[in-house]
Amino acid sequence: MICKCLSLSISYAATIGGLTTIIGTSTSLIFLEHFKNRYPDAEVVNFGTWFVFSLPITVIVLFLTWVWLHWLFLGCKETCSLSKKKKTRQEELSERRIQEEYEKLGKMSYQEKVTVVFFILMTLLWFTREPGFVPGWESLFEKKGFRTDATVSVFLGFLLFLIPSKKPQFTCFGKEESGKDFRPMLTWQEFQKHMPWEIVVLVGGGYALAAGCKTSGLSTWIGRQMECLSSLPSWAVSLLACILVSAVTEFVSNPATITIFLPILCSLSEALHINPLYTLIPVTMCISFAVMLPVGNPPNAIVYNYGHCQIKDMVREHIPIA
Repeated sequence: MICKCLSLSISYAATIGGLTTIIGTSTSLIFLEHFKNRYPDAEVVNFGTWFVFSLPITVIVLFLTWVWLHWLFLGCKETCSLSKKKKTRQEELSERRIQEEYEKLGKMSYQEKVTVVFFILMTLLWFTREPGFVPGWESLFEKKGFRTDATVSVFLGFLLFLIPSKKPQFTCFGKEESGKDFRPMLTWQEFQKHMPWEIVVLVGGGYALAAGCKTSGLSTWIGRQMECLSSLPSWAVSLLACILVSAVTEFVSNPATITIFLPILCSLSEALHINPLYTLIPVTMCISFAVMLPVGNPPNAIVYNYGHCQIKDMVREHIPIA
C-alpha cells in the first residue's frame, strides 16, 4: 500500500507541479500559443501572470491530494494522528539506506553546477521578460518575434553546445590542452538521441489541426451551433466545457484534445459575447488534470508501467468503488 501511495504521489505531484508555470505542460504552451495567434493585441497572459494565477491553485490541490492519498492508503488513524510515535526498526533501516545513497552522490560536479546556473538564469529571464508592473527586458527589442519565452530557451540551449563539459583551467603555465580534447556540454548526437521527437510531431500536428479547423470554418460553425447556450450564465458555460473536455482527455492525448477544443471554444465565446479567458483557462487546467486512467497523461502511463499500480487504483482515487 505504501508503494502504491508513493507511486501515485509522484505521478500526481508531477502533474500538479506542471500547472505552476506556463512551460510546465504542453497543454499550457499550446493554449498560450493559440491565444496569442488569435488575439495578438491581448497581452494579458505571460509567464508571470500565469504563475501568480496558478500558484494558489497548485498549493491547494497538492495539499488536498496529499490528504486524500494518505487517508486512502494509510488509513484515517495515521492521517489524523498528531502524536509522535517511536520509529520502528524498518523505518530506521530505511532512513539509514536513504542516507547512504545520498552520501554516494558525492559533491556536485562541474556539469551539474552549470546546469543549475542555467536553470536559475532561464527562470529569471522568463520572469523578467514581461513582469507587468515594471518594463521587462523585452522592451529593449522593438521588433516583435524576438522576445518570447522560446527565445530564452533556444538561446540557453544553444550555449550548451559551446560551453566545455570539463572545467577550463585558466593558467599561463603547464601543458596546454589540444583542441581535439574539447567536448561541449551537449552534442548534436546526444540531442538527437534524447530529444522526444514524437512530442514535437504531436504538438506540431495539433497546431496544424487547429489551423485547419479555423481556416475551414469548422470551429466557427460549431460555435454558432452552440448559440443556444447564450441563455446560460458564463460560469455555467465554463462548467459544461470543463466537464466535456475532462471526459474526452481521459482517452485522448492532452495536446490533441486542447488543439481540437481551443478553436471551438474561442468561437463559442465570441458568439456568446463572453471573455474567451473565462472558458479557455479553466478548460486548459482541466485537460492537465487527466489523472483517472493510465492513458490520461505521461506520468500516469509511467507509473502504470512501473507495475505496482493498476487501473482500479487510479480510478478509485476519484470514483470510490467497493
